[in-house]
Amino acid sequence: MVRQGYNRRAFLVAMGAAFLLLGSVFRSHAFAVDSPQNVLFIGIDDLNDWIGCLGGNPDVKTPNIDRLAARGVLFTSAHCAAPACNPSRAALMTGIRPSTSGVYHNPQPWRKSAVLEKAVTLPQHFMAHGYRVMGSGKMFHGAFPDPQSWHEYWPSKTRQSPSSPMPSGRPLSGIPKTAHFDWGPVDADKTEMGDWKVADYVISQLKKKHGSPFFLACGIFRPHLPWYVPQEYFDLYPLDKITLPMIKEDDLDDVPPIGREMSGGRDHRNVMKYDQWRKAVQGYLASISFTDECVGRVLDALDRSDYAENTIIVFWADHGWHLGEKLHWRKFALWEEATHNPLVFVVPGVTQPNQRCTRPVSLMDIYPTLVDLCGLTPQEQLEGQSLRPLLENPQRAWARPALTTHGKDNHSIRSERWRYIRYSDGTEELYDHQKDKLEWKNIASDPQYNEVKEQLAQWLPKVNVQEIPPK
Repeated sequence: MVRQGYNRRAFLVAMGAAFLLLGSVFRSHAFAVDSPQNVLFIGIDDLNDWIGCLGGNPDVKTPNIDRLAARGVLFTSAHCAAPACNPSRAALMTGIRPSTSGVYHNPQPWRKSAVLEKAVTLPQHFMAHGYRVMGSGKMFHGAFPDPQSWHEYWPSKTRQSPSSPMPSGRPLSGIPKTAHFDWGPVDADKTEMGDWKVADYVISQLKKKHGSPFFLACGIFRPHLPWYVPQEYFDLYPLDKITLPMIKEDDLDDVPPIGREMSGGRDHRNVMKYDQWRKAVQGYLASISFTDECVGRVLDALDRSDYAENTIIVFWADHGWHLGEKLHWRKFALWEEATHNPLVFVVPGVTQPNQRCTRPVSLMDIYPTLVDLCGLTPQEQLEGQSLRPLLENPQRAWARPALTTHGKDNHSIRSERWRYIRYSDGTEELYDHQKDKLEWKNIASDPQYNEVKEQLAQWLPKVNVQEIPPK
């Protein structure tokens, strides 16, 4: 009798514990997927891997971006869909590749694409699911904003970013006829800068009471050219302590003609002729540290807000940037420095802090990932893949490489070990990142790597539509 009562009490205790456990699991799942989560969507222009947590430059000071990365999953091998602002952002925001849409370059109005004309953008998809969608700063390429993608945008739906003060006596670098390829301090307070004001707007939205879940975009323009920021950020990087990128003077000798044409070489020749390499690197680093402070202000505002515990943070840059590597400057190429960009996800109930994922992923994956995380209706148009499995377990297997396209039929495939480039005329580059992280030796012509190239070539797009006309 005593034994029977004991067993009954033990059974009830066990059942109670089981229900508590199930309740905890259910609440965690509901918090992560079923209950609406807000989205703070932070996009940076022209930021390569020169942030502390990625180690692209030993001098850079980015404490705020680093602490953001430490809160969730940092993807150490994230790559853009295209190494130029307009096609990269059009692909990210629609989930449709350049090779499918025909939007390959900056001058092409992406809504003129027959494929993208009626595409549902990422913010539009959130609008359709009851989210309040707001933003400020550069999200789409400046020439082609998309007013229909927002409930509210500041300064306006057709003018994404406020202007910034400019220094007198331009060009400060002394390089003639280089347009905005320039750098130097501006005599202005940081609060006068356009990006600071963008952060102000985003902070103001985080202070408000919202009656529905929100999708809040924050687009920071720097370190896009010209690198004009206040003197205090230049002071962080004394010229005599600047670390310059490593280069190889004959680096382009084994690169096919199309690759050399993309590089051009004019910028690097000018930088060297006018002795501006250290000053240019200083300007880029200064601009990054200014951006880092803007990001930190937004993070602090989120942490002080009512939304700190139920907001997904996505931090991304639209592509990488060369500062002399492979004798090249800017983006507009298919090498590592141009395609590689930061990507961080912080997802309450899903990600754990201080996680790094080395799997190659694409900015194309952001749209399907947010759809998955927020429990929205799947979009059939999307050509990326949800990163949720890697957010839950950053070490899990991931067979999919990252694809980058620059112009019709020019593609790069980046796996964990290899970068394979095939140009429109069939010429190739292949780099082994286990042995050649700087991509100095093109081994595409070596027959022993034919099988590697064949395996990577399977990921090249089957569709390569014609370029749409420029504006």
